[in-house]
Amino acid sequence: MEEHSAKENNDLTESSEVFGPVIDGTTLSYIEQGCTRIPEELGKWYGNQIKRLDLSFNQLRSVEGLEYFKDLEELILDSNQLDDTVTFPNLAQLHTLILNKNNIKDVDSLIAKIRKHLPGVTYISLLGNTACPNELSDSQKDEEDYQRYRYYVIFKLPQLKFLDSRPVSKQERIEAKRRGSYMRVAKPTTPNEEEKEEPPSPVSSQYTPLPTNSKEGYHKGSFGKCRYVYYGRHSEGNRFIRNNDL
Repeated sequence: MEEHSAKENNDLTESSEVFGPVIDGTTLSYIEQGCTRIPEELGKWYGNQIKRLDLSFNQLRSVEGLEYFKDLEELILDSNQLDDTVTFPNLAQLHTLILNKNNIKDVDSLIAKIRKHLPGVTYISLLGNTACPNELSDSQKDEEDYQRYRYYVIFKLPQLKFLDSRPVSKQERIEAKRRGSYMRVAKPTTPNEEEKEEPPSPVSSQYTPLPTNSKEGYHKGSFGKCRYVYYGRHSEGNRFIRNNDL
């Protein structure tokens, strides 16, 4: 039994050297590893003891593997590649979710997932995502855009105590309850091919000088040959010209 325990401890030490996790009590930090997914070994070896997990500055495109961290209370996922396809396992104890600087655009989709799988969350930060309309995500946005977003998120998640960079105030709760449902953030859309402007139809006669509704034989002007040649003999101006002027 002691031999087995010693072997397990040696394996954990070796795994720390391979995967680079840093453990401090109930906190596990696994940052700047360039991983696109959560290594399964982290959950299997440390999942039962970890309450705070920091996976910042990786290339995560999913959070598959979080299901091993049943007692997780804080999850930090800053600066990854998570987008609207991200799904979460049921984590009843989680109260802090940090998602700054990812690729999340649809705040409604994220809120629905939080309400279903992370019902105890009271602290959320989405700074640097398109879903959070402030100057970090769009230079065209201003404080009014951001405040409307806050009212909407607080309305949908009334248990929130902290949103992004500041706590939820009593006045914000009142305003969110009163008009938060009307503050829905519009999602950015990409026009479909059918919606793109169609090129103008070609004109049958590109160089015709006549209007398109003209009828044949009914023109105000025309070009053609004339048999009469004008020499100017009968011009009134000729009587003022002398031979020596020619």
